[in-house]
Amino acid sequence: MFGLFYYFEIMTQLYKDSDYQREPLQNTEDNNVGYRTDFRRDYARLIHSSALRRLQGKTQLFPGHESDFFRNRLTHSLEVAQIAKTIAIKLNFENDYFKNNKIDTDLVEFAALAHDLGHPPFGHNGEKALDDCMKPYGGFEGNAQTLHILAKLEKKITQNGQQDLIDNNGIDQRLGLHLTYRSLASILKYDKKIPLRRKKSSELTKGYYSSDADLVEKIREAVSPGIGKNDFKCVECYIMDIADDIAYSTYDLEDGLKGGFVSPLSILSNVATNPELLDRVTTKVKKSVEVEVQDIISELYILFSDVLQLQDVDVEGEGEEENEKAIRRYLASSYLNDNGYLRTGFTSQLVNSFVEGVEVEFKEETPSLTGVRLNDKIRRTVEILKHLNFEMVIMSSRLKVVEYRGYEIVKTIFEAIDSDDGHLLLPPDFRLAYTRLKNTDERKRLICDFIAGMTDKYAIEFYSRIKGGGQTIFKPF
Repeated sequence: MFGLFYYFEIMTQLYKDSDYQREPLQNTEDNNVGYRTDFRRDYARLIHSSALRRLQGKTQLFPGHESDFFRNRLTHSLEVAQIAKTIAIKLNFENDYFKNNKIDTDLVEFAALAHDLGHPPFGHNGEKALDDCMKPYGGFEGNAQTLHILAKLEKKITQNGQQDLIDNNGIDQRLGLHLTYRSLASILKYDKKIPLRRKKSSELTKGYYSSDADLVEKIREAVSPGIGKNDFKCVECYIMDIADDIAYSTYDLEDGLKGGFVSPLSILSNVATNPELLDRVTTKVKKSVEVEVQDIISELYILFSDVLQLQDVDVEGEGEEENEKAIRRYLASSYLNDNGYLRTGFTSQLVNSFVEGVEVEFKEETPSLTGVRLNDKIRRTVEILKHLNFEMVIMSSRLKVVEYRGYEIVKTIFEAIDSDDGHLLLPPDFRLAYTRLKNTDERKRLICDFIAGMTDKYAIEFYSRIKGGGQTIFKPF
């Protein structure tokens, strides 16, 4: 009886001893100093990682070479981390359970900063290109790659303490940042193994790689032993996911406004006159929350109503004729595009209201898997903005040209390295690892990992070298 009570008490703790465990080391020591927690150490390792630095060279919405003003993957991740930490602090302050069992804010910030590490160059089209190349060999997906980077690719710790990625026997010695199981759990958004073999026509599959399945099982057992597969998602991951949606829906909109791709009037006029656009947005939003076409129109009118009231806009004449109203609305709509104070004030209000919509779905038997969500009203607004921005900005002709080019660059690089003696194009450490690997799947994954780690600029340079773009041979890979 005592044993059962003890087991229940351990299971109802938010953090257990097993959460702090890491992959066992053979011939090396991995000591932590006494004045910082294990999660703080994991956070520090992420901050100093090359994978995080490379995010500054990866596209968020607009290509980095267009302007250094707009967000990139790194600045986006910083904003997600701030929002995620705010949510955690809010829950620790308001929720009865979390008042006494506080969510670790270092861990939440870690998850938010790490959530986009796996994105390849050129965003979703780079992801699609790599997945098309890897469908017969385990596939590619950004979230799966994030786990793969943290647990394997990042150059921090090896199993035997040596510097070789692969030893002379073809055994992979890499342990990535050598993080706690709970830190790795915090970025596991999709508890689903990506099939090792998929048809060319199959859609991109979200999850984790087959090669990382054993690790995921260890993570699952450490954080929540006995939980069924496909049901695993920890509270820190829920918070990170919500913060990502909030940042994406508001700050991509802000960049779209600044870049002149959308304005309040263009958004309203498009949803009012383009039924195909409205149907696509409605269909996507319905996957998360109940909504009708008219709800989306009404939501957007409410969202921009304050902006378009225009009490302070000076127009000659004292009457409120229709032409004057139109001028006032046009000027106010333009002000939101052109005035930084108005834009940041507008998006700041959105973020604050969205954070206030956070709710907890507490799981008494497994607090570590407690769900965190947005209430239906706020979730609807977030989803509308997220998918509307995708349809009007990301799918616009100007950005699709960039994405198309990115797909071709990534696929061409993969095919070049994968050709006869193509591995000789790899940098020395990857080249040595390639020759030591005996398995075709592993060699393909190594090529994929090399390309996925490229920044947009590096990928363009690499492509130019192999295609004769005039790049110097004296600049090292």
